[in-house]
Amino acid sequence: MLFDSHVAILLDTAVSLVNVLTDGGDRGKPYVAPKGESLPDMVRAVLPGNVTVSMDEAHYLAGTTLKVRRVFEAMDDGRDDDAAAVVNALVISTGARPQLDRAAGEPWQVHFHGADDSLAVGWSAGIASALTLAIGSDLGGRLGVCQARQCDRVYVDASRNNVRQFCSRSCQSRTKAAAFRARSAGRGRGGAG
Repeated sequence: MLFDSHVAILLDTAVSLVNVLTDGGDRGKPYVAPKGESLPDMVRAVLPGNVTVSMDEAHYLAGTTLKVRRVFEAMDDGRDDDAAAVVNALVISTGARPQLDRAAGEPWQVHFHGADDSLAVGWSAGIASALTLAIGSDLGGRLGVCQARQCDRVYVDASRNNVRQFCSRSCQSRTKAAAFRARSAGRGRGGAG
């Protein structure tokens, strides 16, 4: 296991929030993040559990995800110092702190909380803490940005060999198919002379 279950949930949630709440390319097509009245519903659909999300909380989390995207991009480009600066600023702005919590019948677990217990600050603090643990260990290189053309969705590489390059199987297949077509076209031109 690369990350403990709580950190894995936080990183997976960070990926989902970034991929839903930031503009860019998605699987070869332009992607425009939701704005306006649909924003709270989109955030609610991404967050684990059955939560209610206000417009203010949705806007706060949308702002957090813009910063988190910068972290993934910096780590993917090998700019660890830039990523660390963004994460440290998030930790400070959210008041992120570890705390031992326990559900009934379960052992104590480390969870992360923010300066207040609001949904938006709490999730932002947890995500900042999870990114801190990833970047502060040898697992920071597992934060990536899809390498497919016209796609900039992010991912956490949980593969055994740390070889993931794509956000999804569809981007991987699309890239392999394009490379095959390019090779086939090159062979067709090369043999006709």
